[in-house]
Amino acid sequence: MDKKNNPKILIISTDACSYPGIDNAGQKHLEYSANTYVIRTLDPVIFPVYFYLEAFDAGYDGIYIASCGTDSPYKNTFEKLSARIELVVAEMKKRGLHYSQIKLTAICTVCADHFVHELNEFIEGVVENMPPKIKA
Repeated sequence: MDKKNNPKILIISTDACSYPGIDNAGQKHLEYSANTYVIRTLDPVIFPVYFYLEAFDAGYDGIYIASCGTDSPYKNTFEKLSARIELVVAEMKKRGLHYSQIKLTAICTVCADHFVHELNEFIEGVVENMPPKIKA
């Protein structure tokens, strides 16, 4: 399958909230792209702006950030993360990347079905906004 139909997606998940929901999706055998790669972290707020840009440089077509949202066990991290992602989107625009290539969302511990639905919609948006393949 070519990259246009199967983009490479980086999923950043929080250990306390979204990772259990993502893991539950796997346990329930829910279907989503196999071309996804999950980073499990205490909180995505630890990643600086350049991390996201380097992920795109490394070949990821989209970055899906599954956080705890305002239910984060760490004070004000969702607000800080939201502000950081705004900076990332501004830098993406300068590089010719489309804002649909990154998504910040809240996923809870039991949100397996919601996660799969949101991820599949995100991937569709990434595919729709990918530049046409350049012929060699």
